Amino acid sequence: MSTTLVRPRQRVIAGVCAGLGRRFGISPNVVRLLFVVSCLLPGPQFLVYIVLWVMIPSE
Repeated sequence: MSTTLVRPRQRVIAGVCAGLGRRFGISPNVVRLLFVVSCLLPGPQFLVYIVLWVMIPSE
């Protein structure tokens, strides 16, 4: 059973990692850690985060 993808009202920064964690049934801290580690690799991770921030609706 999955929930819809929304950013929670209680958030650390923008709620993107918490929303993704809730949607896929994993801890938001794991998603945050994966995001921080992925930022060490080349690629548009930060831009993807900003796009998700804009596109994912708030609760």
